[in-house]
Amino acid sequence: MKKIANILPECVACGYCMKICPLRAISVPKGIGAEIDESKCIGCGKCAKGCPAQVITIIERGRADVKAKAVV
Repeated sequence: MKKIANILPECVACGYCMKICPLRAISVPKGIGAEIDESKCIGCGKCAKGCPAQVITIIERGRADVKAKAVV
């Protein structure tokens, strides 16, 4: 199972998570909400801990037939 960040729709697109992500796995296209590049995200949790809106969680991703499970 791989841990990755998950951003809820309530994201206010402040961009703070994008600035603190060590692997630049987060983007904020057109200010409509942050998006995760799952191929870059290592699930370190820095974005979740730093999010001022508290809308980021770290989840475990496994096979496609397994539901995501929140771990933070």
